[in-house]
Amino acid sequence: MSLTDSIPNNVDLGSDRKLLRALEKWQPNFLEWWKDMGPEGFQEDQIWLRTATSVDASGWAHYDYVRMPEYRWGIFLTPRAGERTVGFGDNAKYKAWEEVPGELRGILRRIIVTQADTEPASVEQQRLLGKIAPSLYDLRNLFQVNVEEGRHLWAMVHLLHQYFGRDGREEAEALLERRSGDQDKPRILSTFNEPTDEWLSFFCFTMFTDRDGKYQLSSLSESGFDPLARATQFMLTEEAFHLFVGETGLDRIVRRAAEATVKDPNGDARNQGAIDLPTIQKWINFWFSSAVELFGGEISSNAADYFATGVKGRHHEQKKYEEHSGLQGIYGMTLVKDGRLTQEDVPLRNAMNEVLRDEYVDDCERACARWNKTIREHGITDFELRIPSRRFNRRMGIYADHRFDPKGDLISDAAFERGCATWLPTQEDRDYVRSVMVPCYEPGQFAPWIAPPSKGVKGKPVDFEYVKFTAR
Repeated sequence: MSLTDSIPNNVDLGSDRKLLRALEKWQPNFLEWWKDMGPEGFQEDQIWLRTATSVDASGWAHYDYVRMPEYRWGIFLTPRAGERTVGFGDNAKYKAWEEVPGELRGILRRIIVTQADTEPASVEQQRLLGKIAPSLYDLRNLFQVNVEEGRHLWAMVHLLHQYFGRDGREEAEALLERRSGDQDKPRILSTFNEPTDEWLSFFCFTMFTDRDGKYQLSSLSESGFDPLARATQFMLTEEAFHLFVGETGLDRIVRRAAEATVKDPNGDARNQGAIDLPTIQKWINFWFSSAVELFGGEISSNAADYFATGVKGRHHEQKKYEEHSGLQGIYGMTLVKDGRLTQEDVPLRNAMNEVLRDEYVDDCERACARWNKTIREHGITDFELRIPSRRFNRRMGIYADHRFDPKGDLISDAAFERGCATWLPTQEDRDYVRSVMVPCYEPGQFAPWIAPPSKGVKGKPVDFEYVKFTAR
């Protein structure tokens, strides 16, 4: 099978011989990486997966059984809707760039490489989770997320090969050489080096870390570099499923926790084989505080430059905002001055990371309200899950040198250390969560720590055989 047959695309891959040769060289290395670092133990099994074969409604979501190494990782750009102009910053109203402007080459390459590096990193973080999957439904969803992260890697690698010459080819190779958690060659962003070795963390990852991805991709979909904008626009259609997996997965864990809490005479969900609500809160605190760092520093000259040059906009820049220069506004920033929290106005362009983080926090609060509704439905009125303050447990940015409790109040180092066992996962908590991660591979059956979903995938029943094992 030729590369143009195995890689569905709408970028006329077959007509660009130079690009085709470059990707033909890269593809075997990608497949070798996938076999080494992709889902361990399931490469020969038949998985009921969604594959994008075109960008139209009939082709972007084709479902069938497929072995993961034979998955067709495509390259797609959202079709043009007329001639685009740069939509914001100092270059607003100029024609969008079809090629990389020389003066923006370094900025764009850095942005694309950083985004690209997150895609294989998450696959590496999740590679062992299939061995402890709570159901075939969840096993299939894990693999769907994994193969789509692989496709997103292809989308970014296409841009590197197509528009950045030798530098791009070298960066594409390096994407397959770094490893999540490796001390010598770690992934670029710290969140993507965190262990994700049990399913509560997986659902938190897809809820919080992939949700950061949604807002990063959304801001890049506004880019004046048209190929990047169109690539990320299509990636967002797939990213929505990853967020669904995380938000509904946590809701199902919360549902089971609430059921077990009510059922147990002592109100201890762990006695019923479930994960208790306070433990779920600790995981929320950890993963939210890790993911919120991915937006970058609160006051950032880089963010100002990205906006000024038209490289990276705000979430829904064109739909939501009337003023696109970013020069006329200010942002009220909460800072630490003289040992207390104060408000200070910051030029809007320098606060673009925080503007994007605001959208993210609001989205997380919405999901948390859903989980609390599930808790109340079971008659529990004395416990409520909360999204912690964005100041809590920070390692970078303006809050990194200070200590805050989950409510965002400034506290001493000693008070933070005393509270850690209540706020963040302890070794005992991690040991317990891992202890309940027993695989459940019978169609329609679920591990005792998670509730079944309300419906299956794409009209299939919950007890559908989503994974056909070659041998087990």
